[in-house]
Amino acid sequence: MAAPKLFMSYSWSSSSHEQWVIDLATELREAGIDVILDKWDLKEGHDAISFMEQMVTNNEIKKVAIVSDQTYATKADGRAGGVGTETQIISKEVYENQSQEKFVAVVSEKDDQGKPFLPTYYKSRIYIDLSEPDKYSENFERLLRWVFDKPLYQKPPLGEKPAFLSDGEHTSLGTTPAFKRCIDAIKNSKPYAAGALDEYCELFAQNLERFRIARVEGREFDDEVIRNIEEFLPYRNEAVQLFITVAQYAPTQDFIGRIHRFFESLVPYMQKPSHIQQWNEWDFDNFKFLVHELFLYAVASFLKQDRLEQVANFLSQQYYLLGNSDYGRDSMVGYFVFWEHLKSLENRNKRLGLRRLSLRSDLLKERSAGTGIEFRHLMQADFIAFLRAEIEVNDDWDRWWPETLLHLGHFNSAFEVFARSASKAYFDRARLLIAIQSPTDLAPLFQQYQDGRRSVPTWEFHSFSPAALVGFEHLATRA
Repeated sequence: MAAPKLFMSYSWSSSSHEQWVIDLATELREAGIDVILDKWDLKEGHDAISFMEQMVTNNEIKKVAIVSDQTYATKADGRAGGVGTETQIISKEVYENQSQEKFVAVVSEKDDQGKPFLPTYYKSRIYIDLSEPDKYSENFERLLRWVFDKPLYQKPPLGEKPAFLSDGEHTSLGTTPAFKRCIDAIKNSKPYAAGALDEYCELFAQNLERFRIARVEGREFDDEVIRNIEEFLPYRNEAVQLFITVAQYAPTQDFIGRIHRFFESLVPYMQKPSHIQQWNEWDFDNFKFLVHELFLYAVASFLKQDRLEQVANFLSQQYYLLGNSDYGRDSMVGYFVFWEHLKSLENRNKRLGLRRLSLRSDLLKERSAGTGIEFRHLMQADFIAFLRAEIEVNDDWDRWWPETLLHLGHFNSAFEVFARSASKAYFDRARLLIAIQSPTDLAPLFQQYQDGRRSVPTWEFHSFSPAALVGFEHLATRA
């Protein structure tokens, strides 16, 4: 690629300023820019005005740097001397050139108030400041990027419009006013914060019924599940922001208890309502996906804020299931109730020939962008939920299936919580997450995995090493 051509317009203010301009031009040439400077390119016998005009109007000259000091600004405004002549040419081009990408002012001097000396015609435009030595390197890079058309910040590609904004009728959870009131109350420690949280949670749980899927003749049910969870995204994001806010500003047992009751109120949506007589086992898959997703975000939000004790308390809670359920009448169950196999996504995978190992995992990863919780935090939460269930429960019915770990890739190191647990003091806090007293409590479980008496979740040929993800050999080995 040919080197970009840059013409430098400046004033012969003083010998020191001329040398400053020559030094700048030399730096730019050393950086691969074909700088055109009168000192180098205007020879005896040349027409100075014609030279200036050609440099400004020639289409081969893609960039013009206006080196502006006090003398240049004064001469430009007074149309005096060579600078005045150049100004008449440049200002016309600046005003008429709609792209405004060819010219930039390079400030080499400021007044006593720190304001740059600039020609009047340029004062409303963005300039590059090379007048301050401590910021010279940073702003010289800006100049290079401008010449090469390689800005530091580039506009990302335009994505698709979210499905929930598409034309047609949309389901609203109706929680946004209560959400805003709740966030404000918690952040500002207002006396009604707990009540505002209850108000939001109750409204959320009550209005979630609006997202129940009704079968429509001629429509694939798995398409409806995908559409439904996409339409729910704004309200998922509200809940995630609520979890983050509680974790930051009000990580008390009282608020953790209220979030526990919130999840308890969502469990019935994952099962057949008593008034429904005919149903299919995947009729509630949208709710199963959404509640499971919210649970992972709740755990991840508190883990990210290092609220280990609160997460341990949250994971230790039981959930009361009123009436007939898959777990029996009026049952108390652990958090494993929030993971259920999604038959509709399995059907979708086969129907469309997607050949994905877990559509749930794919969706969770895709939907994590912009939440404030990175996907690695979700994977960590998923793994902790899995490991605690493995330690506490021996029944395969109650196992937690950590599908997000499909996206571990080549990551074989300990998750952050366990990496930090190399410290004995930190381990003493982190052990509560998985309900153990010492690292040796994990040895029997890991031995069972190794002997084949207990299996690690596997997706075709993909699996993971619990011992590696927990950093077993390094737990509590440092003071």
